[in-house]
Amino acid sequence: MKHGPENQALIDAMGHRNWVGGLWDEMGSLQFEFLISKGLQKEHVLLDIACGSMRAGRLFIPYLDPGNYLGIEKHEPILRSGLEQELSAQVVSEKRPEFVISDRFEFERFSKRPDFCIAQSLFTHLSPSDIKLCLSNLGSFAQSGCRLYATFFEARWPKLYAFTASHSHARFAYTRRQMLALGRNAGWSAEYIGDWKHPRAQQMVLYTKP
Repeated sequence: MKHGPENQALIDAMGHRNWVGGLWDEMGSLQFEFLISKGLQKEHVLLDIACGSMRAGRLFIPYLDPGNYLGIEKHEPILRSGLEQELSAQVVSEKRPEFVISDRFEFERFSKRPDFCIAQSLFTHLSPSDIKLCLSNLGSFAQSGCRLYATFFEARWPKLYAFTASHSHARFAYTRRQMLALGRNAGWSAEYIGDWKHPRAQQMVLYTKP
């Protein structure tokens, strides 16, 4: 399936909540509660990869200590809409979240290194080469012990994506073996978690920086 350009007109037409897939309250709460269950505490630094329009960020930012929420996003208007409409100016001022606008995973632009990372419904829209880029760049930046929780659509058999470009509304599916190998080849240890109660059946994998 061919997808149109990711332009501002399309973003405006869909709205910042629908652009990131809807399920606003359900998915925001699911991410927040999942990371809390995995040990995320207020003093930890969290990196939200493809943070979008603050579906989860609106919960993480008030919870974390000031300066401890990092968000990277390629669509600046989507991020701006989320900050303006989903968080109060007072919370943003007090909590001082840090953001990077990049479509090349330029994690080195952040002032802090994360303890936890989440990439919810990111790899579901990325080609293998862009997943490799994300994991490689993050591996070069992250400190030892950093944990990345990433979701993916699980395929029974490998699919060929050699000529398919990443797109925010494309659907990519990978086997469990592929997802583990992508992490290990980029220098991460990798563990399949599987079902984490995602309403659209995205599975979870954990990458840990040795």
